[in-house]
Amino acid sequence: MTTQQLYEQIKRKKSFLCIGLDVDLDKIPQHLLATEDPIFEFNKAIIDATHDVCVSYKPNTAFYEAYGLKGWQSLEKTIRYINEKYPEIFTIADAKRGDIGNTSSMYAKAFFEDLQFDSVTVAPYMGRDSVEPFLQYKDKFTILLALTSNDSSSEFQLLKTDHDELYKEVLRKSKTWKNSNQLMYVVGATRAEYFREIRKIVPDSFLLVPGVGAQGGSLIDVCKYGLNKKVGLLINSSRGILYASDKEDFAEKARFEALKLQREMQIIYEKL
Repeated sequence: MTTQQLYEQIKRKKSFLCIGLDVDLDKIPQHLLATEDPIFEFNKAIIDATHDVCVSYKPNTAFYEAYGLKGWQSLEKTIRYINEKYPEIFTIADAKRGDIGNTSSMYAKAFFEDLQFDSVTVAPYMGRDSVEPFLQYKDKFTILLALTSNDSSSEFQLLKTDHDELYKEVLRKSKTWKNSNQLMYVVGATRAEYFREIRKIVPDSFLLVPGVGAQGGSLIDVCKYGLNKKVGLLINSSRGILYASDKEDFAEKARFEALKLQREMQIIYEKL
């Protein structure tokens, strides 16, 4: 996967929607619990119903690790299914890894070689040598946490250094790292007013944007400040799509919600 291929998919579908596959067994339709692998069966139905209106899927690995070996096997089956049946889809392992160099190398191997994700989210707190092992993989992307949407993110990310706010320092510093052209960034939708400043530092990078929908972020505001010439945004929605229904029509209702977002995105895209 390259950013040009991702952009071509965005143009074709007139969508920059990313669907978060954050599966909670307490929330999925009860009839699926009788199947051999409820998590995979749920994901498969969601993917089949929405693949033509989104450009990316983002499983949050915590929702799989919480179920032990069976959960990890469900994740493996899910990513294999996407890669084999819908290879044009951009896949994101929302794992928020980041550790000393040799440990990061193993994390990168796990997600890029074993599971064959296109990208993985990484925390930059430990600095360059915790991120560059991920950047060694050609045509794979590292999505760096920059400015997140949770309430307490300001405790660190908005702290003022001698020069600027910390999240801006992270953005600037990351551009000096080896293979930094393979970086994308997480920026929360609930902080839409910050996108203008972020685009001054990383004008051409893709931004993964959680927080639209259930967390209260505005698609229009994010696009107003965050779009670039090649769109440059992946807008994530999870709960609002996945759990639109807890009945047997869950996939149909999920498609309905995804299609609503895609149509909003199409209107915005066609004005670019």
